[in-house]
Amino acid sequence: MNTHGRLPFPIVDAHVHIWDTARLRYPWLDAEPALNRTFLMADYDRALGRLEVEAAVFVQCECEPAQYREEVGWVSGVASAEPRLRGIVSWAPLEKGAAAEEEIRALGANPLVKGIRRIIQFEEDLEFCLRPDFIAGVRLLAGYGLPFDICISHRHTANVIRMVEQCPDVRFVLDHIGKPDIRGGRLEPWRSQIRTLASFPHVQCKVSSLATEADHARWTLDDLRPYAEHIFECFGWERVFYGGDWPVSSQAATLPRCVETILALAPGAAEGQLRRLFRENARAFYRL
Repeated sequence: MNTHGRLPFPIVDAHVHIWDTARLRYPWLDAEPALNRTFLMADYDRALGRLEVEAAVFVQCECEPAQYREEVGWVSGVASAEPRLRGIVSWAPLEKGAAAEEEIRALGANPLVKGIRRIIQFEEDLEFCLRPDFIAGVRLLAGYGLPFDICISHRHTANVIRMVEQCPDVRFVLDHIGKPDIRGGRLEPWRSQIRTLASFPHVQCKVSSLATEADHARWTLDDLRPYAEHIFECFGWERVFYGGDWPVSSQAATLPRCVETILALAPGAAEGQLRRLFRENARAFYRL
């Protein structure tokens, strides 16, 4: 790493979103005017600035559930002309339990589908992830070699620990370090719960979208530092990897600044450790 916060190797971005609002419906964008437009790979390229991305993983963008197959089909088409787009994390109706297997099997037949994400964050029922059918649906993923992206806010962490405990054969990654309340400056109970979650060897963590959980206009490195340092301490360099979370992260930071921020919060990291964080761990987890 040089003194300007740049990396001496191309990176893997394990969390990229693209969407076309003329093609699919994304209800959540109605409340997000800054994001309520089409974002494509050409826009991502412009957002990268000087960053060199070798490979990227598309993560589902919460279109209407009935359209999730269309989303996978569209992104698969984009990937046919974009060699850096190496993987897709698709939505799937895991809450259907055993009845979801046919859909999971169909997703697994697409070589680009590398994982599944069924967002838990938006569920008002904090025990949603503990419903027997949901647990059964998550367990199905192991048979297809598909990991599960855990997308939650900090209020769901306690029950997610119980979910992970019941799915020992499934590989998990925690998106966005579990979305702690950085804006409010609260560390507990997130800090203790993260330590427990990290004690499960089949759980990894995406270091992504840190500033998005802080004050978008006024965040500082000191706001983020205790959260990032805790993640590195708990998961080590073997179970963390970078995700840009573009364009959601653009509300608080450019993509170059996202990378520079993570480098600033990992002082003293050797190049081998940075290669794990920004490249190798994501490749291995998603089998790119």
